[in-house]
Order: sequence, then C-alpha cells, then structure tokens
Amino acid sequence: MSLVKNFRMLSRYNIRINRQLLGCCEQLSTQALTKESHSFFPNVISYWNHLLFGDLILLKRLAANNLAGFTLNDFDTFPEPVSPQDIYHQELTDIRTLREQVDQVIVEFFANLTDDECAQLMSYTSTEGELITKCVADVCQHLFNHQSHHRGQLTCVLSQLGIDYGCMDLPVLVPEGSGL
Repeated sequence: MSLVKNFRMLSRYNIRINRQLLGCCEQLSTQALTKESHSFFPNVISYWNHLLFGDLILLKRLAANNLAGFTLNDFDTFPEPVSPQDIYHQELTDIRTLREQVDQVIVEFFANLTDDECAQLMSYTSTEGELITKCVADVCQHLFNHQSHHRGQLTCVLSQLGIDYGCMDLPVLVPEGSGL
C-alpha cells in the first residue's frame, strides 16, 4: 500500500474522530471543560488547543517545504503556532470552528501529497531551536501519531468526567479503509 493512501485514510479518521470527540465535549459544562484534569494538560480546553498547535506547526513545516502544492501563504488566516501551551480559543464553539478548518486543510494536503514527495527530505527548526532533517513521510506520520497520542489522553479525561466517547476504532470510523 502506498504511504499516501494510508495518510489519506488517516486524514479521514482524523476528521471523523475529532467531530465525534467534540460532540462529546459539547455535553460538558464550561466548568467541566476548564476543570483541572491533573493530567498532561490542565483541562479539556487545553487538550484541544494543543492538538491544534501540533497540527498547525507540522502543517506549516510541511508547507514551508512546498509540498502538496501548499505554501506558507495557505496559513495566513490561521493562528501562528509558537508553543505547545498555545491557547487559541477558550470557547469550545470557537475551537470547533478552527478544528474543522484545520481538518479540512489536512484532508486537502494529503489529497495532493504524492508518494515521491513522501520520499523527500525536509528540514525545520523545532520549538527548542534544534535544526531537524527528516523524511517527509516521517513528519506526516508524526502528525497522525501526535493526534492519536493526545486524543488518547483526552479520552481518559473524558472518561473521568463520565463521558462515553464511543468507538474509536479505525476500521469502524473509516470502513472504506485506504482503498480510496
């Protein structure tokens, strides 16, 4: 299977699971959304903001390398990712709007990415100032792994708040698989 087909499947999973989890979070009061979670991030709102930070900084790094027809100009209307603790929005409705916009960019990016581009090397500077050179495919894989890692933490917090977030299985949420 080509990497690009796999990434396209993961981009469909990303958009569907984010909708599912945002729907779960919309059941919570503002107090519950901002309640100290005693976990990696202080509360549910912080998790959503960090997920956005991760996606934005990685997408901008990819775009800075002119991949999939994207350039940094494609991100002019988005917040500038600076720190893993960035807070773009405090209100879940605003987070949902930005999340949907970023998810659409992810889908479009991977719809245009080629297997040849996946094999290229790219360089970027980390938030700690370190120059890093990686294969494009590795950076793309990190984008999806980062999402899964922090959504896993978020679902733990949701469970502690008594929220049933439902099935998160890839084959269930993306039954069409990578064949498209």
